[in-house]
Amino acid sequence: MKSYTVTVNGVAYEVTVEEHANGSAQSVQSAPVAPVAVPKAAEKKAASSNEGSIKIASPMPGKILSIKANVGASVKKGDVVLLLEAMKMENEITASEDGTIASINVSVGQEVEAGTVLVTLN
Repeated sequence: MKSYTVTVNGVAYEVTVEEHANGSAQSVQSAPVAPVAVPKAAEKKAASSNEGSIKIASPMPGKILSIKANVGASVKKGDVVLLLEAMKMENEITASEDGTIASINVSVGQEVEAGTVLVTLN
């Protein structure tokens, strides 16, 4: 038997898997295991000193398709800073005002929830 820790939606679970002689595997759980909270990467970045004072948050849950700006880049109000896929549609996330990108708190392929701070500006 092998034990693994699996993280689902930021919550860690311990899972034990039993291996059979024919190479197949079956999960086994002898007793319920209490989940252990694991800090999310976005929450760690939120504590960063590189955060700007203007925050651009996700308006809806989705997946980051691409990042169109870099840290240190000057942007004008309405400039596209990243693309967010939600419900099979590409949504342009734009700068809320003129400024300089202070931090990008997400990466391509990352799933985000509504309200997650994606980018900060100074």
